[in-house]
Amino acid sequence: MDDQRSAAGAAVAVERAAAVAVPEAASALGPRSRGAALAPVALVVAGGLSVQFGSAIAVLLMPRAGALGVVTLRLAVAALVVLVVCRPKLRGYRRADWGTVLAFGLAMGGMNTLFYQAADRIPLGAAVTLEVLGPLALSVFASRRLINLVWAGLALGGVVLLSGGGFGRLDPVGAAYALGAGAMWATYIVFSARTGRRFPQADGLALALVVAALLSLPLGIMESGSKLLVPSTLALGAAVALLSTVLPYTLELMALRRLPAPTFAILMSLEPAIAATAGFLILDQALTTTDALAIALVIGASMGAVRSQARRAGLRERA
Repeated sequence: MDDQRSAAGAAVAVERAAAVAVPEAASALGPRSRGAALAPVALVVAGGLSVQFGSAIAVLLMPRAGALGVVTLRLAVAALVVLVVCRPKLRGYRRADWGTVLAFGLAMGGMNTLFYQAADRIPLGAAVTLEVLGPLALSVFASRRLINLVWAGLALGGVVLLSGGGFGRLDPVGAAYALGAGAMWATYIVFSARTGRRFPQADGLALALVVAALLSLPLGIMESGSKLLVPSTLALGAAVALLSTVLPYTLELMALRRLPAPTFAILMSLEPAIAATAGFLILDQALTTTDALAIALVIGASMGAVRSQARRAGLRERA
């Protein structure tokens, strides 16, 4: 699938397959249970589309601001926006609550820093492919149901296929950064869910973003300095912050309040497919026939996860 038409078709296929999965998974349920079961899934898919296309724009920004500078702009702008919108309360929380939001912020900052170091060295699709191994591992270790292991295995097969059968052709430092980002991503999933339960609305997200921004600020200043203040760079950084942080993190936090962490982790297998599509459309990183097959595998795993979640919701309602 080397030409522009076929690659664009793959992009449409990703979005259509995710959309088709929703009504099929819920066809046996009533209208109320369909909405309850599938709303968090829709939030996850929308967040994935936003974050990966935002990441592609961030790669274009790296020559101007550097990888660490992009992270700083992304997190600082996002923290400012969410603080203004949410105006989180600071009173009434226990020490354990603050510990949770601190861990969430550290995981968020570490995940972003490591990922952009990877994206600066290896293609976006490959970076996300390696990164998603973290959530996949989480789904295997955290799940207590055999079916989730099946979907995780199918998604892992797609991830490996998308890598081209091996990662030896990649910069080893970039690959190591991507794997580290995957470990932070798994940690992010765990503490995002805990933060969502302990803090109302998006208050926990706002506070965690402040922690992540403070963590990245000295690194960005050391690497880029005054380059971060160039108006065009600030504008692109704000776009990246909105697409890759504010919107997807808010959607994911909302989803994790109603979606089991293992199911959420399996749905993250869509990320390499979305990243490969964004890499082609924005960064001119072409897709191949093998990439198309890998995309089909990860979509199949995500559809399975959707169906399992919808069925469980239906069984709980009938009980």
